[in-house]
Amino acid sequence: MINPSEIYNILIEYSNSITPIREILIGLTWTLCEAEGIGLCMSPAIPTRTLTWSGTLVNRTPSALAPWLLSWDSYEATVGMAVINAVINGRSPLEQTAQPLNPEISGNLAVFEHFLPQIQGKKVVVIGRYPGLSRYENEVEMTVIERQPTDEDLPDPASEYIIPRADWVFLTGTSLVNKTFPRLVELAQNTQLVLMGPTVPWLSEFAEMGVNYLAGVTVTNRAKLRQTVAEGGGVRIFATGVQYRVLAL
Repeated sequence: MINPSEIYNILIEYSNSITPIREILIGLTWTLCEAEGIGLCMSPAIPTRTLTWSGTLVNRTPSALAPWLLSWDSYEATVGMAVINAVINGRSPLEQTAQPLNPEISGNLAVFEHFLPQIQGKKVVVIGRYPGLSRYENEVEMTVIERQPTDEDLPDPASEYIIPRADWVFLTGTSLVNKTFPRLVELAQNTQLVLMGPTVPWLSEFAEMGVNYLAGVTVTNRAKLRQTVAEGGGVRIFATGVQYRVLAL
């Protein structure tokens, strides 16, 4: 087994590329990078007006910006992850072998709909409150852990107590960016663990860390995806530019 904390070294190593970055777009919900391919990462929730590097990133190399993933500055880490995904997802054969999910089902719910026959009657923990998720809470014993919890959610510290008792865990790819990934994966070692979201890189090494499934996206329309990101789109990207795929590792 690979220690989950090693994921950062692996991601940066895979992103060793001198292909010039053609664009970085920090949208309201998603950050997009175009280099060898298209990479996405969820944008930070807190806006800022003080980014010192704005206007300097195009034509730099992924090798130069990928290490930003290690930064504790949320914007730098987000750019680093988008850059990494632009390289890895531009090369990886995994996304083409993954099963495409039903495009008629809205956004992230396509993932839960896919796994519904397997998670019914099970204890399920979801990291992150996905829009529309409440529709499954009557069919599944579901607990949602959220950094900004509503009355229906539990806060971050609950992970230490709830995840080890779960049967299934759905972990957002954004955990790679906020650095909670290593600990959450450790807590989920005895569960069926699904790493999900547009931020997910298509890497087989996740299997050696205890991840059982990747639920990531493939770009279906580059131009529409870029436009949707630029216009502040969130879940709209699933209707215009990307499609979920699932791969058992």
